[in-house]
Amino acid sequence: MRDDVLQRWASERAEELPGAHVVYPFGPDFEVFRVRDLMFMAHTVRTGAPIVILKSRPADAEVLREAFAEITPGYHMNKKHWITLNPGGSLERQLVEDLVTESYLLVVEKLPRAQRPVDPATFGQRPA
Repeated sequence: MRDDVLQRWASERAEELPGAHVVYPFGPDFEVFRVRDLMFMAHTVRTGAPIVILKSRPADAEVLREAFAEITPGYHMNKKHWITLNPGGSLERQLVEDLVTESYLLVVEKLPRAQRPVDPATFGQRPA
């Protein structure tokens, strides 16, 4: 797997999410993905490798770090609430997309209801 695949997969998923947009508050080498004004994902390069930084529930973050060597505490973020996806080969596209979506929904839940681009309780569910 090429090193930049994780960032490509994550970006493609983020671009599909309602209200998501990219900004560069820390310079051109640090992409920040936001919904409204809140960050849910970032891309940068660390020790020569492209990484993806995502918000995560603390219990989920712990399980993910134990299950995957490529998932580490959030780079330059609160280590309890953020994770970093590193290239390495064992992370599948569906997992990356699911983690991006979960990060997005965690941030959307914190927005006032009137500012939410989606209902986090039902987003992505198929009608019965």
